Amino acid sequence: MKILILGAKGNLGQQLVKVFANGNNVISWDRDEIDITDRELVIKKINDIKPEAIINAAAYNAVDKCEADEDEFSKAKKLNGEALGYLAEAAIENNCLLIHYSTDYVFKGEKKKGYREDDAPSPINKYGETKLAGERAIIELSHKSLKWYIIRTSKLFGSKGKSELAKPSFFDIILKKVSELSGKDSNEASINVVNAEVSCFTYTPDLARATKKLINSDKGYGIYHITNSGSCTWYEAAKVLFKMADLHIKVNPVSGDKFSRPAKRPKYSVLLNTKIEPMRDWQDALKDYLLFMNNKL
Repeated sequence: MKILILGAKGNLGQQLVKVFANGNNVISWDRDEIDITDRELVIKKINDIKPEAIINAAAYNAVDKCEADEDEFSKAKKLNGEALGYLAEAAIENNCLLIHYSTDYVFKGEKKKGYREDDAPSPINKYGETKLAGERAIIELSHKSLKWYIIRTSKLFGSKGKSELAKPSFFDIILKKVSELSGKDSNEASINVVNAEVSCFTYTPDLARATKKLINSDKGYGIYHITNSGSCTWYEAAKVLFKMADLHIKVNPVSGDKFSRPAKRPKYSVLLNTKIEPMRDWQDALKDYLLFMNNKL
């Protein structure tokens, strides 16, 4: 299968390239190769290569910048929202499958039992609004024989991509903070972590493999939730990380108000994976990631 992967140098994109390289003709594009907010360019370049599937891992994800700065919000609307309409048009013209990743932030976060794929979205921040706009851009064209999957996921972690815009994951940020504390007395060393925002972590290699499995299945087109199993707050995740890594540093649970964050976050945005076989527990995935990182050192 000829597969076009967009955002190929990002954290998820690089894993998709690895997973799909076996047995497929993979074309990897990042922002150097294409600006997906340029409609004419998108349609021309995709028509030129005529892929059988387009996997879009390109996204704007600076949640707080998007909330606080109108120029950043405009960028997010173009990349997360309008661009999906252009990709959908190109997919229809080439009769190819479109796969796009969305987020738990399309939900308000007030449901205590988690969110199903068919629950009504209601974002509480501008970033969530832009991601929902992208979903709707695809769904609005689904009546024109568009073949599509929207995969909602959350709290990605894994190897940092090669793109200059690739961001470290939560676990990478915490481990970096710990390394900065290494010179301090163990009695003084501590770190503050938000004890809120219950949701699911997702290991990027697992998500890439699950994406391939979904594409190769006979499951109907539509919205799917794909995360690792289990849920927790940021603080609870940090505690698990410190135990696994045998780090003896105090973790202080704090409220989100302790940090300057313009955007509201959903309090409880667990994505229920009801349409596919659940993936392994996030803690098992974290063990693999820590092992991978140790082997790199």
